[in-house]
Amino acid sequence: MSTEGPTAIERLFYPPHPEPWSRRALLAPVTALAWGYGLGVRVRKSLYDHQLWKGERIEGLRVLSVGNVNVGGTGKTPAVLHLAETLVKAGRKVGILTRGYGRVSKEPLSFTGAEPLPSVEEAGDEPLLLARRCPGVRVLVGADRRTLARRARDEFGLEVVLLDDGFQHRQLARDEDVVVVDEAVGFGNGRMLPRGPLREPLSALNRATLIWVRAAPGPTANLPPLPERRVRTRYHPSAWVDPQGHVHPPEALRGVPVLALAGLARPGSFLRTLNQLETDVRDTALFPDHHRFTDGELQDTEARARRQGLRLVTTEKDAVRLPRDFPAWQVRLGVEVLEGEPLLREALGLR
Repeated sequence: MSTEGPTAIERLFYPPHPEPWSRRALLAPVTALAWGYGLGVRVRKSLYDHQLWKGERIEGLRVLSVGNVNVGGTGKTPAVLHLAETLVKAGRKVGILTRGYGRVSKEPLSFTGAEPLPSVEEAGDEPLLLARRCPGVRVLVGADRRTLARRARDEFGLEVVLLDDGFQHRQLARDEDVVVVDEAVGFGNGRMLPRGPLREPLSALNRATLIWVRAAPGPTANLPPLPERRVRTRYHPSAWVDPQGHVHPPEALRGVPVLALAGLARPGSFLRTLNQLETDVRDTALFPDHHRFTDGELQDTEARARRQGLRLVTTEKDAVRLPRDFPAWQVRLGVEVLEGEPLLREALGLR
């Protein structure tokens, strides 16, 4: 557990200044691992690019992938939610296909937010969040997303599915490839995993049919030239949800001293949101991405907050993994499209 940010991973992947030679020398073994990883990625990419490997196309089903080239923390989940809600409002029968990262069960699942929901151990945190926020969408969870896509079409009569975190999942052919880029951090140090945040080299962006830019509220990172087809969006805190499930306006905790609890790849983004809401962040309890909170960790965090007279706050994604009676307020994010709405609707098939 950490009580301050940024985390070690954030400092490694998104350094605020150029790295000195001494640090580069120290990390030489990790750089060698990144070379090996990058070689494997490039070989796989070449096999697909030259159509030696081909993704399966599901006839009669529109498939839209939403992903990134960074690992974690670019704002993909709010993008998926916004696209799903837009499609539902347009009268489409919509599904979301996701592997359910971090879940214990291996059984494929299907559910909507209007039905009794599985546990976080069965489904994973993001599928439950998607179902709760967009109950008109069917969420299908499983490792084989080709099978999920066929089931979406044949069993549930869906017209369009969003392939969550699907940019690297090329076994399933797609009609559109939406790639999310966070303007605040860009592509970090520009290195491949595990030396940097990149899952693929930046040349993979040429495969995207639409770039979803998450606008930075402050200074921006130095971004390389991006493909011309892009939509520019702004994420904004739209509400607070208290422990009883009541919704409050964004200014409800303005000036209130808080302890921020999160298990995220990049908790710095959450802390910036809290500053934007003008809360008084006095303490933090930061854990790794998708962390399963233990009873001891939660009891300790709650005791710290009580001892300092602080309000506990967290994210919607983390709230899914918390006990229902845990006294934390959760911040809800909304999306505003600033530029490129016609391109976005075209990608969704809503001309």
